[in-house]
Amino acid sequence: MPTHIALLRGINLGGRNKVAMSDLRALVSGLGHAEVTTYIQSGNVLFTPSPGADDTALAEEMKAVIGAKLGVTAPVIVVSRDELARIVADTPFPDEPDPRRVHAVVLTQPPWPDLTSRLEAAIAACAAKGSRDELRAIGRVLYLHTPDGYGRSDLAQQLMRVVSAPKAGATGTARNWATMTKLLSLCSE
Repeated sequence: MPTHIALLRGINLGGRNKVAMSDLRALVSGLGHAEVTTYIQSGNVLFTPSPGADDTALAEEMKAVIGAKLGVTAPVIVVSRDELARIVADTPFPDEPDPRRVHAVVLTQPPWPDLTSRLEAAIAACAAKGSRDELRAIGRVLYLHTPDGYGRSDLAQQLMRVVSAPKAGATGTARNWATMTKLLSLCSE
């Protein structure tokens, strides 16, 4: 069973950064990884790297090869199966019955000071408008609860603008809770 997951940000969205999953699987397999599979079209790659591989180095290698071979610039974040299990177990919103209302934004590093201050300002501005959205940081994951829907959430839009800004110094990618739990399931089968 796969031991790691690569989360690509911004592929196959609105006709931009098109990547065929078969090409992505071939590319990751070509890097010497085993048990390579993908889940849905949004850039979730399950794989088993060679023992002792560093997650950050794996992410950088994949990002470089995807850019060089597929012509797509897509940030990549790699998490181990154990880290994914921790992310799922740590959710501060376990009682939300609709998995589309909870998102995990996995960052390349824990929230940095500029991110924290910008998010605090965004939360306050959204709350002043009557938003019921909640955001909690645990480790390098931002958990976003959007009871009125992710697509209607000003906080979700501001959060993704901040973590995807080129000058942010780090980056992140979001997955809804259904995807996060499915990825964990696929690594456990």
